[in-house]
Amino acid sequence: MSETLNTSIDCALFDLDGTRIDTAPDFVAALNRLRDERGLAPLDSATITRTVSDGAMALVRLGFDAEDDSEEFAALHKRLLALYLEQIESSTAALYPGMEALLGALEEAGIPWGIVTNKPRLYSVALLSRLGLLQRCPVLVCPDDVSAKKPHPESLLLALETLNRESERCVYFGDHLRDMQAAKNADVIAIAATYGYLAEGEEPATWPADFILNQPQQAVSLLNLLRFSE
Repeated sequence: MSETLNTSIDCALFDLDGTRIDTAPDFVAALNRLRDERGLAPLDSATITRTVSDGAMALVRLGFDAEDDSEEFAALHKRLLALYLEQIESSTAALYPGMEALLGALEEAGIPWGIVTNKPRLYSVALLSRLGLLQRCPVLVCPDDVSAKKPHPESLLLALETLNRESERCVYFGDHLRDMQAAKNADVIAIAATYGYLAEGEEPATWPADFILNQPQQAVSLLNLLRFSE
């Protein structure tokens, strides 16, 4: 049974990797498959996980000694994405604990939710379909849909326009500095998910977040604190 929401927010938006869904195991598998193809030993999962939110190019930098502007780097990046797409077919990714309860509570309260991610649409759709979430998601905004990625506010503003909601009563959950910057740039309430894929030395307390969420199971309770005067 879903927890009950009693909040003044009328929209909830989420980053994807490291915020709503734990996708690190898929990236660990894909990167280590690529390293194996190149005759390299696997990296430990914790090292890879800390880099997931920085994207596929950052994972290539982590896994290989190749210059960003080299043909080798481009080939590695392309191959990593192909392996990741294959991995999604047998994905072990899952909603973080408490996220299904939050999703159910939002739906029961009639509060629309959506995903705003820097993950390209091809992979976002494949992942959400695999987890049975695509049909439940009223709006999905990917880099393919905008001219500027987060921390630019365009993607969040497009999601709000699609949902016909105002920014002042919308929250955005994210696990990266750029997510909080995008939220503030869009005049949206910024919630930092510290349970996500924080890079070593990262300090969410220094981010421009309005709230910090240390455990995903606390999300409903946090939203219930947001009560605005009419």
